[in-house]
Amino acid sequence: MTARMLVPPRLSKTPPKMRIRPMAGAFKHLFEPLQIRGLTLRNRIFSTGHMAVMLDDGKIADAMVAYHAAKARGGAALTIIEAARVHPSGMSGRPAIRAYDPDCVPGYARLAVVCHDEGCKVFAQLSHPGREMTMAADGTHAVAYAPSAVPNERFHVMPREMSPKLIAEVVQGFEISASHMRDAGLDGVEIVASHGYLLGQFLNPRVNQRSDAYGGNAENRMRIIHEVIAAVRRGAGPDLVIGIRLSGEEKDHDGVDANEMLQMAQAFAADSDLDYLNVTAGTSAGLAGSTHIVPSMRFEAGYTTTLSAAIRAVTEKPVFVAGRINQPQIAEKTLADGAADMCGMTRALISDPEMPLKAQAGALDDIRACVACNQACIGHMLNACSISCIQHPETGRELTFGTRVPAKTRRKVMVVGGGPAGLKAAAVGAERGHDVTLYEARAQLGGQVNLAQLLPGRAEFGGVTTNLGREAQRAGVKIRLNTEVTHDLVQDLSPDAVVIASGALSREPDIEGADEAHVVSAWQVLEGRANVGGRAVIADWRCDWVGLGLAERLARDGCHVRLAVNGIVAGQTIPQYARDTWLGDLHRLGVEILPHMRLYGIDRQDAYFQHTLSGEPVILHEVDTLVTALGTHSVTELETGLEDWGGETHIIGDALCPRTVEEAVLEGLKVASLL
Repeated sequence: MTARMLVPPRLSKTPPKMRIRPMAGAFKHLFEPLQIRGLTLRNRIFSTGHMAVMLDDGKIADAMVAYHAAKARGGAALTIIEAARVHPSGMSGRPAIRAYDPDCVPGYARLAVVCHDEGCKVFAQLSHPGREMTMAADGTHAVAYAPSAVPNERFHVMPREMSPKLIAEVVQGFEISASHMRDAGLDGVEIVASHGYLLGQFLNPRVNQRSDAYGGNAENRMRIIHEVIAAVRRGAGPDLVIGIRLSGEEKDHDGVDANEMLQMAQAFAADSDLDYLNVTAGTSAGLAGSTHIVPSMRFEAGYTTTLSAAIRAVTEKPVFVAGRINQPQIAEKTLADGAADMCGMTRALISDPEMPLKAQAGALDDIRACVACNQACIGHMLNACSISCIQHPETGRELTFGTRVPAKTRRKVMVVGGGPAGLKAAAVGAERGHDVTLYEARAQLGGQVNLAQLLPGRAEFGGVTTNLGREAQRAGVKIRLNTEVTHDLVQDLSPDAVVIASGALSREPDIEGADEAHVVSAWQVLEGRANVGGRAVIADWRCDWVGLGLAERLARDGCHVRLAVNGIVAGQTIPQYARDTWLGDLHRLGVEILPHMRLYGIDRQDAYFQHTLSGEPVILHEVDTLVTALGTHSVTELETGLEDWGGETHIIGDALCPRTVEEAVLEGLKVASLL
């Protein structure tokens, strides 16, 4: 077979601090400094407060210091440290910094020094969740406090109404916590009144049903916020910047709407102790509203900027905004349009901490753009794991993989497979100085990513291949497409090491009755190799993006769709902030979702399932086509063929065990770091 060889130019490794040669006239607004209360932010890019799960007994750990330092080194102007608790009544089972405890000061101080050394400012977030409480650390249900005894829908919590005494204690907790931030040498404090947490609950007339000085009319509902702003100013002193984070619209049943928030934001902006407003969207109180806390790729890029623009129009104070601003071009347009003064680009910085420096240098093609999959960032956090990125597993692992260690001996390395695992292994191996050639049997790189991007609303996911391919190119990897690697080829080339990343293929087990029925696989549908009748049943064992995407695609094509999932909910294995938006869309499209369904068989008219809990049969009548999404199986031919080769062999990604892009890229990093 004739091999096509791509030999990209050899590029030098990126140094710890990238040299900046700004493009004349490019990003005129994005890299303009901003002055707030005597503080100078070097550009308009900041990282919003977000839980990183990098704490040691409620205090900042070394991993968190290194995590924020990477963003500072990469050019961010400001990093806001995650929501810290101001009072013991706000502590739940989810790990959080105890800002009311003076023991928090040394950790904040260490983080501030490291970021300041890189030219990045540091703010703290101070918060109380109110009724948005998960379980306590010991597994029991914590007592939740709120303005009124009004339950939330998402966590099914019935809170206890706060007494005036407790309100006063919480306000004092903000003051004490702010004084700790001043002692730690931070540059500012952000008050969290967004996302339906305690202060946001006071603002919502459907949640705050008090009849005392803290409820009733808008002025009373805002009273606690004005008291908190004054308390934070007393604690922080005259020099620290103070801001407030608000949901411009909660976008949920009984949530605060945009008009209500606009009036309240204008009132807060008139407070002389407040320096800026930070606008976002959503609420933790309901499943629909919570999807806006970390919006997935199903939301339009920069969609929250209409909310910030409305608020910016009624105040002269700086307005920050966040929500799907994943590219410097989007941030520049936001600023140029006057929609905001600072752009929160948190996941963009998680995906590529050096994004600001690359944008300023004009190296836009080298930016590893976030694809908003939500898998390793918020997905990790919700599972109480340190956050990372499926494309850049170095994030969150800076202490282990933050620095490329040059190889002691240059070796000849064959990487077999051009999917995410192979691309990452090849790129890292070449960056470390090895002579790396990647072989891909097909005509294009990407592996299963090429299928995933064909699902509705998932086109952006194809950026994973673009980003990893660019990394390999920059590192000097030689790429051979249309080349199948065999035992004989390995023998002929005699490499020092072979990394097998040959991926997986669609799992299509024998199904009773399939010979007389119309059965097609998910892969066949996505590749356009199958026709689907008017009434389709999807047998979804995977419980991930595939079943959801196929159901949407077929429904939009006019099919009657039943999605039979072998789990408790469609999309069970993917992050809820990606899954829940999709479930709402499928309901609007009329897709019938059947949980607890184990595929049993099929005939010309009916599909047969077994309920996984009761064991009882479930018959779905009038089925034209059964579409199977039953997972994948590893491609092991080369692994088997090299058993007697005797050379160094590594197996990674789906070739080792079918999983996701995250594990594939991480294993590519780990293996290449050891070569």
